Amino acid sequence: MKNRRSRLKLPRESLTQTLALMALLLMGAVAIAGPSGVLAWTENARLLDQRQKEVAQLSAERDRLQNRVNLLDPRHADPDLVGELLRKDLNVAHPDEMVIPREK
Repeated sequence: MKNRRSRLKLPRESLTQTLALMALLLMGAVAIAGPSGVLAWTENARLLDQRQKEVAQLSAERDRLQNRVNLLDPRHADPDLVGELLRKDLNVAHPDEMVIPREK
């Protein structure tokens, strides 16, 4: 009778161990290849570096444009920049200036 009980328990224990092993393997696979796993972590680190470079470039461009806006403020516009823009955009020049065409 004792031998019969141990034979009946064995498949149940084996099934439990198999299910536990499968659950551990699944958790390991998710830890490696899941959305927040090791592989995704390295990809996210690479994307973070790329985005930080883009932010630095955009910040430099924003600072350059802010400087240009400050130089064109109607209350105290920079005369050199205003003259440059007039010549370039409106094709105007002072009567005493000589225009030298640029070769392309």
